[in-house]
Amino acid sequence: MGTGFESGSRARSQPGIVGLGTVTGYGWGRKLLWNGMLSGESAVVAHPGYGDVLGHDLAYAALIPDEGPAGMSRFSGALTFAAEEAIEDATDRGWRPGPNVGLIHAIVLGEVDLWHDFWLERNASVSRRDYLQLMPSTPLSLLMQRHGWHGPTMGVTAMCASGNAALITAKMWIDAGIVDDVVVVATDVSALPENIKHFVDLGVAIVDIPALEACRPFQEGSRGFPAGEASVAYVVSNTSGAPYLRVAGGSMNHDGFHVVHINPDHAQIRRCFDDALTSAGVAPEDVAYLNAHGPGTAQCDAAEAEVLDTLLTDAVGVYSLKPLAGHCQGAASAVELAGTCLAYDTGIIPAPPQVSAGHPRLIAGAQLRQPGITLKSSIGMGGHNSVVVLAEA
Repeated sequence: MGTGFESGSRARSQPGIVGLGTVTGYGWGRKLLWNGMLSGESAVVAHPGYGDVLGHDLAYAALIPDEGPAGMSRFSGALTFAAEEAIEDATDRGWRPGPNVGLIHAIVLGEVDLWHDFWLERNASVSRRDYLQLMPSTPLSLLMQRHGWHGPTMGVTAMCASGNAALITAKMWIDAGIVDDVVVVATDVSALPENIKHFVDLGVAIVDIPALEACRPFQEGSRGFPAGEASVAYVVSNTSGAPYLRVAGGSMNHDGFHVVHINPDHAQIRRCFDDALTSAGVAPEDVAYLNAHGPGTAQCDAAEAEVLDTLLTDAVGVYSLKPLAGHCQGAASAVELAGTCLAYDTGIIPAPPQVSAGHPRLIAGAQLRQPGITLKSSIGMGGHNSVVVLAEA
């Protein structure tokens, strides 16, 4: 069975996202993310240095700029910056940590840059301090130490659905009384040529042309997704702070079908949507928007369009932010949720421009948001399905 919140009085609690921090291809900070998305210009740009691996020197990707905290790798620096920006933002919005603050990190490949150097540049010969930087626990431990927190700290992984999985886990912790508040971070800084090559070989990553030519979710002519990197953090609380929005419910399940293909009957994806709505006590007709996984691949677009056409028949529309931020793998759903948090805060949906014929309810370009529920869906490689129900603050 899928994991939803189908029973119990605590199941209907709606913790809020009260703080937000981001590092993306647009730069370090949520204001750069927001201004970039709102402009309609993609963070995916041409970068040199891919010729030896891809056969063409330039590759289009949304890479994190090398501007992070001194003495940290891009991975640790991005994680730390995003978390601290989210904590500062939450504090400014009136959040005060409860007695038990937890930390959840959504992660897939981890510290790619340093492991690359460990094996290929340094022949596995590093100091004890440098070796500790390879461990996924180190930046989390340092973050908890800085703030004097002692709640549970763990990583979750569900491929591209990891950000959704982390947020749903945070809600479960709060509902169960395990913590008062949770800092959720999702980090993926893995767009090295070697990693991009294998997604290209799988036929899903398109990095030899600009993003809006390659990635057109729910539109004709879409070929796949561009690569992206990001770290995004949220402070989730049910006790204090002024929320961007509230997490009303969610669900996760697994196709159990194939390591790269979605079951063409879409039964488990549909069930994940149904369970998420049930967990939140929300009817399909209450849903205003679908913030889709939307990578621009034929399989994912078909699955989510079917849900839109058969379940969410009254929704205003659907949008995907991957043409703007790139596909950030383990941090993908977190980046897209950040866009929705800011949409609730500002009243504007920062959807990418429409560039070809598409679904009749595709949100084309930035526009005013109508009130209502948003569903954030995320579909991870290997069968990971997840849907989060997001409500007005």
